[in-house]
Amino acid sequence: MTRRDARGNPVATESAAALDASERALWRMMSFYGTPIDDLDAAIAADPAWPLPRLMKAGFLLSLTEPSLAGAAGALLDEAGSLQRGDEREREHLAALRRLAAGDWLGAGERWQGVLQRHPRDALALQWLHLLDFYRGDSTQLRGHVESVLPAWPDDDPLQPYVLALHAFGLEESGRYAEAEATGRQALAGAARVPWAIHAVAHVMEMQGRHEEGALWMGEWRCHWGARDGDASNDEPNGFAGHLAWHEALFALEGLDTARALRIFDDYLDPSRIEITLQRVDAAALLWRLRLLDVDVGDRWHELIAGWPLDAATAGHSVFNDAHAAMALIGAGEMARARQWVTLCVEAAARGTGWTSALSRDLGAPLLQGLLAFGEGYVAVACDSIAPLRARLARIGGSHAQRDVVDQTLLAASAQSGDPALGRALLAERRRAKAATPLTAHWRHRLAA
Repeated sequence: MTRRDARGNPVATESAAALDASERALWRMMSFYGTPIDDLDAAIAADPAWPLPRLMKAGFLLSLTEPSLAGAAGALLDEAGSLQRGDEREREHLAALRRLAAGDWLGAGERWQGVLQRHPRDALALQWLHLLDFYRGDSTQLRGHVESVLPAWPDDDPLQPYVLALHAFGLEESGRYAEAEATGRQALAGAARVPWAIHAVAHVMEMQGRHEEGALWMGEWRCHWGARDGDASNDEPNGFAGHLAWHEALFALEGLDTARALRIFDDYLDPSRIEITLQRVDAAALLWRLRLLDVDVGDRWHELIAGWPLDAATAGHSVFNDAHAAMALIGAGEMARARQWVTLCVEAAARGTGWTSALSRDLGAPLLQGLLAFGEGYVAVACDSIAPLRARLARIGGSHAQRDVVDQTLLAASAQSGDPALGRALLAERRRAKAATPLTAHWRHRLAA
């Protein structure tokens, strides 16, 4: 008789210990409490011939978009592929992960869609597909993939609140704010700790200009996300804390409370607390917004780039990450290194053949060159390079809130160029989309001046 997991999916193991460890790892991947590595190692030790724990470990490493982890992930995929055991579902996960490792993000997504069609409660496929939709900026699929399987998830499933959180975020990125907020709050209504749902509701408040309410929201739920290492009340820090703190800082910036934004940076995004590129991206995005507001951030830029590996081995893996790395170098005043970084990214895109390389050629190169022009003071050139990309910019990945850094850069460039027409158009668009905030008023005054 085929053993099944808690959601009825077939698994190719007879070891209860291995299955229990993999279930703990899955919960960690969806909740961000701790990392799943130790649990997956325990699952491998309990059943060395079962491929799935190795696949989960490889997928977790790849999901971090960290080039330095690609080799370890590839080795795990090779090990999993050499094992004779494994059912159809696990073989499909292997095929999807191999495509992901090769930079074929579209192909990987197609394989996981197939898994979900046959196994709608495969939380692993759903989590990875959701992240992939997010990294590709595909708001339609971000919502649609979860909606297609949500009816199969009963209310009493312990992971259902985490699926609701995914749904809430997809709704928000699709502009369905009332539904997104209601769904996020529903996910948080029980005993489950669901940082992704806190995140989804924060996005709604950000997009609607509810910055004061957003600050209160983050404080209300801090016990679920914001405790720091060493806090005696928190024996399991949340790996999503840095990004949620970034949202808290955005609410402060909407109110032009730059001092609070800097305190949040130091509490959660200080380089000494950063381990991976996704965290460095948040740090760079926050410092860049402060730079646009003419805030002196001291040595923070230099401290950030000191621990950021920026070389040919890391260039060209993600346009979103590459752009934020360019911001960090420009912010630090390292213009020669910034020019070198842009060259490395463009060269990597020219050599590559996958979906990510094509995106880097189409959108990454002009975006990076526009940021470089802005850093060098050629603000009109920056506007000419970046403004035509806006209609397609979602493809670089991230959320609407994250990509707003590009619009704020254009607002600053337009205000400096002596030709504020672009800035006025951007500001009018902004005021139609969200309630007026002190930050909106700041840009209005800058453009008028």
